[in-house]
Amino acid sequence: MAKHLQDTTIFHNGVKMPWLGLGVFKVQEGPELVNAVKAALAQGYRSVDTAAIYDNEAGVGQGIREGLTKAGIAREELFVTSKVWNADLGYESTIAAYEASLGKLGLEYLDLYLIHWPVAGKYKEAWRALETLYKKGRVRAIGVSNFHIHHLEDLMKDAEIIPMVNQVEYHPRLTQKDLQAFCVKHGIQLEAWSPLMQGQLLDDQVLKEIAAKHGKSVAQVVLRWDLQNGVVTIPKSTKEQRIAENAEVFDFELTKEETERIDSMNENLRVGPDPDHFDF
Repeated sequence: MAKHLQDTTIFHNGVKMPWLGLGVFKVQEGPELVNAVKAALAQGYRSVDTAAIYDNEAGVGQGIREGLTKAGIAREELFVTSKVWNADLGYESTIAAYEASLGKLGLEYLDLYLIHWPVAGKYKEAWRALETLYKKGRVRAIGVSNFHIHHLEDLMKDAEIIPMVNQVEYHPRLTQKDLQAFCVKHGIQLEAWSPLMQGQLLDDQVLKEIAAKHGKSVAQVVLRWDLQNGVVTIPKSTKEQRIAENAEVFDFELTKEETERIDSMNENLRVGPDPDHFDF
């Protein structure tokens, strides 16, 4: 169980990833983004998650460079994730997209590269490209995002390398227990995007009650629940105070009864698209 902001999970290839990181979905290029990344690094975060489609890799890269210098830490101490967008899914095009992301970020390599969505008929070629990048030592770990069990099974039929990560929508109203069990069985680390359901959980009475007991915020309770369930989490924020608050989840523990109460909030409810029904 994670006891500290820099505690890590270990992938099946031995690479370590921090349990908690900063997400930057929908944060536009500009000073706010650069400052958010710098604030996170100063706060002790060692993981940043972006994607080609967020159109903010350049700002993330700038924030990383300035943040590393300011905090006096080496690039090797940081875990950086990006994702290949649907339009670039194909063998050559995925490799080109990887190089383009590196160029925008201003980095020599990524720690984790993901296929963003399981586009039918395209993700296998893209996976082959990720395997090539991995075997050449261009990226430290490879994985997928928004894959259901049947997508993973289909991918693994032909894959040489099992994905190290599956990053999916995951929160108390979408607990994805079957998917998590499948990932655990195959040594795939589950990672949560939108862990706070884009803010929709913050007024929930059950969560408020549990939060009050611990003297914590609802957001902190949900992030703690992620960690106790063995799920990597990347809450998004641009506010320094919130970035700090999101990291203060290592000084309390939810009881078994509390985690079960939160688990029972599941309604299979999504704020994002269903990976079986998307048209982009």
